[in-house]
Amino acid sequence: MTPHRPWPTWEPRRPHRSRRRTLLAVLVCGLAAVLALAGLGAGAVWWGTEHYGGQVTRIPDAFPTQPRPPRPTAHDGGTTFLLAGVDSRSKKPTTGSDATAELWRYGAQRSDTLMLVHLSGDGRSAYTMSIPRDSWVPIPGHGSAKVNAAFSWGGPPLLIRTVEQLTGTRIDHFGVVDWHGFTALTDAVGGVRVTVPRDVYDPEQHRHFAAGTRTMDGEEALAYVRQRHGLPGGELDRIERQQDFLRSLVRQVRSQVGVTHPLATARMLDAITRAVSVDDRMSDSDLRDLVLGLRHLDASDAAFATAPIVRSRMIDGQYALILDKQRLRAQWRAVETGHAPTGT
Repeated sequence: MTPHRPWPTWEPRRPHRSRRRTLLAVLVCGLAAVLALAGLGAGAVWWGTEHYGGQVTRIPDAFPTQPRPPRPTAHDGGTTFLLAGVDSRSKKPTTGSDATAELWRYGAQRSDTLMLVHLSGDGRSAYTMSIPRDSWVPIPGHGSAKVNAAFSWGGPPLLIRTVEQLTGTRIDHFGVVDWHGFTALTDAVGGVRVTVPRDVYDPEQHRHFAAGTRTMDGEEALAYVRQRHGLPGGELDRIERQQDFLRSLVRQVRSQVGVTHPLATARMLDAITRAVSVDDRMSDSDLRDLVLGLRHLDASDAAFATAPIVRSRMIDGQYALILDKQRLRAQWRAVETGHAPTGT
């Protein structure tokens, strides 16, 4: 099978300066995002992380027990996060304080969205790499399969181990939200304005999305960011949609949250703690340090990319993407050592 279009290379994008800090904050950790967006002073940040940090659901034993990749000698001292959006078959929430079902049960959940995010040691740059769910990779103890199977078969530890083995990087923190949480967060901000570039039909979800700009509620937004059937670029088009949606979500949050909007700020913090789970190694002081560090990102560049892909092919009756593992590792090593391109 031939690809739909030329595969993307590492091409940093430079968002508008006013969006940089907020977008990266949302990607890294929802709680830290809103605190950073609010422009709160150090005292308010301290109070916020003490008050709300304790409400964030921690995932016990999220990291693998096997030996893990070492940091490169020239590591910039930054922090690497693995963020996952989970497609759960449960009708009940599985992430955040609203969870009434298990985060992971064998075969019941898949990591539908994966983003690797690195914040530099000086707090002045950040890089995000999306890993397509159809990436065909080695999964320790299970041979090779699509990367989203790792979470299904072994929960956070196996997913983290799989991504670390793929990229050669050491993941410091893990964050996850299921689609219940995604819907709740979208509704919490009163919906998100989305521009649909052209009329499109999703044959899998049996939904039409008409061209134009409108505010989507959580249910419609979820269907929109999940679509891949009916899109010319399939999974790659879906990744672009997800990134564009995050930008719109950030604009919406920014318009509502701040020291002059205390009720909206509290509402958003409550929604985030109800929806998001993080690893149990992320302490309240880690959250506080993250927020304070993000305050310096206004003058930095932010780069976004998709893992480099060689080709698509059918494997055992499944559509799969073959990654360029050598290029991927080289690109991420450049990020970790402060030598990634900054764009124009």
